[in-house]
Parts: sequence; C-alpha cells; structure tokens
Amino acid sequence: MRGAEFVQLTAFLTVAERRSFVRAAGQLGMAPSTLSQTIAALEERLGVRLLNRTTRSVAPTAAGEELLAQLRPALQAFDSAQRVVDRFRDRTMGSLRLVMSRAAGLQVVAPLLVGFSATYPDIRLELIVDDGITDIVREGFDAGIRIGHLVERDMDSQPLSDALPMRLVATPALLARRRAPKTPKDLRQLPCIRTCHPVSGTPFRWLFARGGQRLELMPDGPLTVNDNQLALLAALDGAGIAYQLERDVAPHLESGRLVSLLEGWTVALPPFHLFYPRNRHQPGPLQALLDYAQAARL
Repeated sequence: MRGAEFVQLTAFLTVAERRSFVRAAGQLGMAPSTLSQTIAALEERLGVRLLNRTTRSVAPTAAGEELLAQLRPALQAFDSAQRVVDRFRDRTMGSLRLVMSRAAGLQVVAPLLVGFSATYPDIRLELIVDDGITDIVREGFDAGIRIGHLVERDMDSQPLSDALPMRLVATPALLARRRAPKTPKDLRQLPCIRTCHPVSGTPFRWLFARGGQRLELMPDGPLTVNDNQLALLAALDGAGIAYQLERDVAPHLESGRLVSLLEGWTVALPPFHLFYPRNRHQPGPLQALLDYAQAARL
C-alpha cells in the first residue's frame, strides 16, 4: 500500500465514524477542504461513491459500509503493530545474537554481562563462541567480536579493549632442561606449541618487535593445536613454549607455574572490536551494547 492510499483510507474511516467532515478534519489535523479532496480522490480511484453528503450530515453508502467493515479491523491491526514497534523504540528490548572468539568472550564480554543484563533486562542475548572467521550476515548474527585487523573492511566496528600484549612463556621445568632463548631466532631450536587457524589449519607465525626491529618466524615443535586454551594447558604441562595473550598467562606467571621469555621482544595485538554490518539505523539492542561498551571503557 502506498502512502497516499493509506492517507485516503484513514481519512474515509475517520469521516465515516465521526459522521462529520469538520470533526474528522479536527481529529486528523487537516483542513476540511483538504479532507474533502482526499475523500473525492479515493472515490475516484475506486470508481464508486463511498459517502452520502448533505448540508447537515454525512453517512456511508452501501459500498462505503462494506469498505468500512473490511477497513476497520485492518487499521486496528496496523495500530496494534505500530504500538508494538513503539515499545521497542521507547524501551530497549529484543534479541541480540553475537559470535566471538573464545578469548574475546572471556576477556571482554564476560566482564560486561552482569552489568549489561541489569541495565537492559528486556534484551535477550545469544552468545556463540567460534574461533573461525564467521560470516555474520550469512549466519544470521547481529554482530561479532574479533581482533581488529581481522574485521572485514565493509563492516563498521568499535573497539572493546586496549591493545592486547602477548607473552612468550614456558615452565621452569622445561627451562631447566633446555636453555632459555636470548633472541627470537633461538626459538627455532626449541620445542614450541604452535597454534593454527581453526578452519584452514594453517599455523600462525609469531611476530616479535624490539625498538625499531621486527622479526617474524614460523615456530617449530611437536604439538600444533587450533585452540589457545588448549595451547596454554599444554604449556602448563611442560609440552613446550607458548605465545599467549598476557591476560591469559598473568595468573600463572604470578604463581610461578610459568616463566616469561624474551620480554623485550614481545608485541601487542590490535584491540578486540565489536563489528556489525554497515547500516544507517542499528537495531535497539545492538545500539544499547555499543553504548554500554563505550561507557564501560571510559
């Protein structure tokens, strides 16, 4: 239904129920002459007279009564639907489906959950952990959370964290058997726990920087895994040297179960970003998360 048609039908319904052009015009906020022209245009479009007009009264014709009987429940249903939408606008509610890596879920989402749910109790969250590169549009997600440099260029995004420092770690028992590396190149002679892309299986290269120097290498070792948490557990068991996010290994460094290596050489990954399809109007639940996450970082 086009906008002009909706205006005409609403005008007819109001006149038929109020039995007066003057009273209907006041209710609709229109001039009586404009209202009369609107009804005339509707009658001309339908090819039938809908209202009998006299100088003292207005009443539907037989055709008008039939149209009125069909039109009243349809417009009432439309008003009801609009009120439902207004509830979403005036009170943030609805569902929000997010996909994220395990690290993002643990480090940036979990700390927000209690506060966000208390602030927006009518938003239903669905959180899916997937360390792959998920197509959020194809898979029906509202948004995703990913390391910044992995966000597609056609997406909008907002940082959720600071840069993510990395730490090279091993157990004291392993270092008692093998000499600790002095430079990143020494890692080629040591057992390293490699992590690989969860979909393609391609091992990730390790990047190091110190001052103006940058060095990238492919670690070698007897173990390759596609999950960072599994790599950390293997490192804690002494299976090899691991390159992990500092926040994940900090408790184990403090307890002495792990030792930090090559501290002057480590780098930081870009921040985690909340990313979503580029759209002029974001759904209320997604906008609420964007606002809440931004306020939490301030």
